Amino acid sequence: MQRDIFDAEHDAFRDLVRTFLAKEVLPHHAEWEKQGQVDREVWRTAGRAGLLGTDVPEQFGGGGTPDFRYNAVALEEITAAGASGLGFPLHNDVVAPYLLRLCTDEQKQRWLPGFCSGDLITAIAMTEPGTGSDLQGIATHARRDGDDWILNGAKTFITNGILADLVIVVAKTDPDAGARGFSLLVVERGMPGFERGRRLEKVGMKAQDTAELSFTDVRVPAANVLGEVGQGFIYLMQNLAQERLSIALGATAGAAAALAMTLEYTKERKAFGKPVAHFQNTRFELAEMDTEVDVTRAYVDRCLARHVESELPVADAAKAKWWATDVQRRVVDRCVQLHGGYGYMLEYPIAKAFVDSRVQSIYGGTNEIMKEIIGRTLIG
Repeated sequence: MQRDIFDAEHDAFRDLVRTFLAKEVLPHHAEWEKQGQVDREVWRTAGRAGLLGTDVPEQFGGGGTPDFRYNAVALEEITAAGASGLGFPLHNDVVAPYLLRLCTDEQKQRWLPGFCSGDLITAIAMTEPGTGSDLQGIATHARRDGDDWILNGAKTFITNGILADLVIVVAKTDPDAGARGFSLLVVERGMPGFERGRRLEKVGMKAQDTAELSFTDVRVPAANVLGEVGQGFIYLMQNLAQERLSIALGATAGAAAALAMTLEYTKERKAFGKPVAHFQNTRFELAEMDTEVDVTRAYVDRCLARHVESELPVADAAKAKWWATDVQRRVVDRCVQLHGGYGYMLEYPIAKAFVDSRVQSIYGGTNEIMKEIIGRTLIG
């Protein structure tokens, strides 16, 4: 089905992203997977290419184009290329809205130029060892001490955790205020008491540095509070829809890429004297998957269009996230089956897609949480 959501400028940007990935990423990605993280220099190269902060005002070195479709293009191409080690989507899609909407003028001057150049890598620390998707169960806390906040706690599953220079930390600043007792504190590399734990060994996404972080009496100056004290939970709720749309876009692109590589494989691979694609079961499998991907993409594209217009409801983002990631999981699994034994070999891209994609239904809020959000809107 022809997509009509992008224009010629988005298509040109897609070509730029593809060229960047082919030249700067794909030749090195296998080595990055062995070392457990990408080289820091690829961030700076991306900054020079204009791939970071496309929606950040030009005065800070950004693209000056507040159009999330550019983020969507970059994410789709990164996913289709299997470049799962790049933490750019977290940086651009998840962290950027917090900085753009909540930073003071002074904070923007301090952080946004490095954000766009790739010299300042970002992360956001929500999840804790004992909370998972239950954000109200966050135990990391901070108490006021003069003009500073003293931060203590631990976070886990933090994307870009090892490389990050700036981490937005969700912390409880008033234990008696319920949902209004959380704030966002920006912790910077080198602050005493801020430690990186182990780089976590994951099933897939081997080149994506995912880490444990700990905070022991970290003195965070009041100038590093993001937005208003006590409004952290509200800020999270306002920004999670974009994060979930981003995951849905990546999942749809991942399913489409898996299907494309499987179609080519079944045309070339022979069994019993003829291409695997010529068997009726294969054709039916391909037909079903192609339909699922097309229907999913139509809905996700509609969500993208509404988000560009600032009209995407939280429940619709949740629908897109759980449905698209579930479709991706089913499609990739069936594609592995159509590859036969070779589908289980990591030298084949479909095997990498299989292990890389499994986390999609977990992060950004598990799919069970997405259904709970949707269900609550239905029953009031």
